[in-house]
Amino acid sequence: MQFTCAGTTLLFDEETLRLTFHRNGTEWTWRDGFVPTITGRFADADTDATATVTTDTTDLTATDATATAESHTFAFTDAHDVAHESRETGTGVGVFSRYVGFGEATTFAFATYVWIERASGDVIFEWMPLDESGFTVTRLTWPGEMAFGELDDRNVTLITHQQGVMIPNTWPTAVSSAHGDIVFRGQFETAGGYMPWYAQIRGGQTGAATADPATTGNDSPAYIAICETPWNAGYTVEHPADGVADATTGTPSGTTVGMWFEPSLGRTDYRRVVRYRFLDHADHTSVAKAYRAYVDERGRLRTLAEKAARNPSVRRLIGCSWMHVGIKTVVQPDSRFYDHEHPENNLHVTSFAARAKQIATLHELGAGRIYMHLDGWAEPGYDNQHPDYLPACEEAGGWAGMKALVDSCHEHGDLFGTHDQYRDYYFAARTFDPRNAIRLADGTMPEQAIWAGGHQTFLCAELAPDYVRRNFAEIAANGVKLDCAYLDVFTCNEGDECAHPEHRMTRRECYGRRGECFEYLLSHGILSSSEEVSDWAVPSLVFCHYAPYDFQMRDPSVPRQGVPVPLYNLVYHDCVIEPWMMERVAGGDDYMLYALINGGAPYLIRDAAYVGVDGDMSPEQRAQAENDIERCNAVAALHERVGMSELVRHEFVGGDWLVQRSVFADGTAVTCDFHDQTYRVEQAA
Repeated sequence: MQFTCAGTTLLFDEETLRLTFHRNGTEWTWRDGFVPTITGRFADADTDATATVTTDTTDLTATDATATAESHTFAFTDAHDVAHESRETGTGVGVFSRYVGFGEATTFAFATYVWIERASGDVIFEWMPLDESGFTVTRLTWPGEMAFGELDDRNVTLITHQQGVMIPNTWPTAVSSAHGDIVFRGQFETAGGYMPWYAQIRGGQTGAATADPATTGNDSPAYIAICETPWNAGYTVEHPADGVADATTGTPSGTTVGMWFEPSLGRTDYRRVVRYRFLDHADHTSVAKAYRAYVDERGRLRTLAEKAARNPSVRRLIGCSWMHVGIKTVVQPDSRFYDHEHPENNLHVTSFAARAKQIATLHELGAGRIYMHLDGWAEPGYDNQHPDYLPACEEAGGWAGMKALVDSCHEHGDLFGTHDQYRDYYFAARTFDPRNAIRLADGTMPEQAIWAGGHQTFLCAELAPDYVRRNFAEIAANGVKLDCAYLDVFTCNEGDECAHPEHRMTRRECYGRRGECFEYLLSHGILSSSEEVSDWAVPSLVFCHYAPYDFQMRDPSVPRQGVPVPLYNLVYHDCVIEPWMMERVAGGDDYMLYALINGGAPYLIRDAAYVGVDGDMSPEQRAQAENDIERCNAVAALHERVGMSELVRHEFVGGDWLVQRSVFADGTAVTCDFHDQTYRVEQAA
C-alpha cells in the first residue's frame, strides 16, 4: 500500500508490516528483521486478575493472577485476524490496521493507524487498545527501528540520555540499554531521557565552524522520532563496539534505536502516539531546534524571561555561584550508607552560625553573588522522616539560627534555598500512614532502605501538594524568608503510579501533581528547583541541581558512550538555569569547560550528600578538592551575560569532536578545546 501527502511518501508491506518512507529524495526504511511485538500474560479465567487494595492501616492484600503467569511475546502478525484499510481524513492519509485474537485471548484486539499529516508531511504512528480482555500487555515494541548500518562516523544517533549523547556508527565503545548502560532503562521523562525523542542523521557530523553556513549540513538527511504520549514509554539503543556486530548474535552493524511502551496501572488503556519528522541538511543543532519548534507550537516552551515576569528574583539567580552545603547528617542503622566500622561518622551537625561565617569568608576572599542550597536544615537530619521535615534543627540553632543565616545571606546580596523531599516516605515520620503510600498495580506497597533515613516507601504524589502547603506555611510562620526551594528527585526519577482506590493516580497525573508543588512555590515568590531536568517540568521549573552529561555521573575512567552534545540546552537553555560541576579530573577533563560551553552557572562548593553518588569523585580522581573563586567568577560572569539567552548553535570546529563551539542568541561564542583543556569567549561587538 502506498500513500503520498505533503511531500512524504509512505509504503506499507501488508505481509511483513514493514514501512518505508520517502521525502525529498531520501529513503528511510525499517531494518531487516524488525518485528512489531506485544508481550504479556494471559488472564486466568478462574481467578480475578484485578488487584484488591484494602484501606486498613496495616493489612494489604492482592490477588493478581498475572503475577506468576507465564509471559508470552507475539508478533503483530500472529493475530488470528488482521485487516488493513486505506483511510483519508481532512488532516491526512494512511493505513488503518486491526489485529484481533492472540493465542487463547480470542477477543483481545488493538488497532494501528499510520498516516501522513497534511499540514507538515510528518508521519504519525498511533496504537490503540480496542479490547484488553484475556491478555495483559506488559510491553509494546513499536514503531520499528530504522535500517542504519552503514559504518561511517558521520552517521550518528542522538539520544537524550541526560544532557545528550551522540553515538557515531563507528564509536569504539559498546552501548546497550538492554545491559543497563542507560539509566532508568531509557524511560522518557527521567534522567535516562530528559526529552521524549531520539534521532538519526546520515552524514550528519557537519557544522564545522570553517564551513560555509549556506552549505553546512548538505546531504545530511535525518529523522526525529517524538513520543507524544511519553508517560509510560522509553527508548532502546544497541550499539556494538566499533559498530561491528558479533556474527553469532545476528545484531546488525551500526546503531539501532527504537521505542517501547508499557501499561498504566496494569492496562494499556490509552492511545500511544509517535511522530516522525524528516529533515534535510541536518545536524544535531537543527534536530534539537526541530523539537524546540514542536514544543513551542504546543505551548510548552516557557522561557526564563517569562518566568521572571512572574517572579523577578529569577534575574537575581543569573550569575550566582552555587554553594551546596548541609547542617545535620543522621544515617540510620538500616541505611545502605551506615558506617558500621566508624559509627561516629553517622551523626554530624554544623551550626547555622558556622554556615553564616563560611559565606562571609567566601565574600572576603572575593566571591561574587552566591546561591546557598542547604541540606539537612531540619531537626530529623538529611533524608530523614520526610515529609515530616520540621522544625529547624535545634542543635544547629533552631528557627532563630536558621532565620539569622537567611538574613545574613540577604545582607550579602545572596539567595538562600532549602533541600526538601516529597516522594520518599519514611516509616519513622511522625505522621506516617500506609494509607498515603503508593500501591502498585498488584496491590503491594514498595519498600526500601537505601538513603540516610532508612526504611521507607513512597508517598503518593496525589497527596504531595498537601504536605508542601503544610510545611512551607510553617517555615514562613517562623520568619524564614526563602528565595528558593529544591524538591528532590521530582525531575530525575520516573513518575509514580498508584492503584490505591482512595488516591488512584496515573504517571501522567503524577507529573501534574509534581508540577502543582512547583507552582505553589512560585505563587509564594519561591523559585522552584529539583534534582535534574525533565521535559514535563519546563513550564514550572526555574532551576535544577544539575543537568550533566551522562559521563559526569560515572567514574571518569569508564569509556564514554558517545560524544557529549548539549541537546537539552539547544532546546531549553533559556528556560531553565543549570549549575555545573567545576572539578578538574586528574588525568582528564576540566569540567569547568562544560560549564562554559553550556553557558551555565558554577558550583563553588558541592558537598555531595553521599560518597560516590551524584557524580561525587574520590580525592584520587581530582586534581584539587575545591573550586577556586576566580574560576567560578569567570563562569558566573559568562552566565550573567548569556543565562537567559537561547543557545542557538553548537558545532564542532573543523569537524573535531574535541573542539566545540557554542553560539548564544546575543552573539556570544564560547570555544572549548578539550585536547589541551583551554577555552575562549568571544563577545559580539
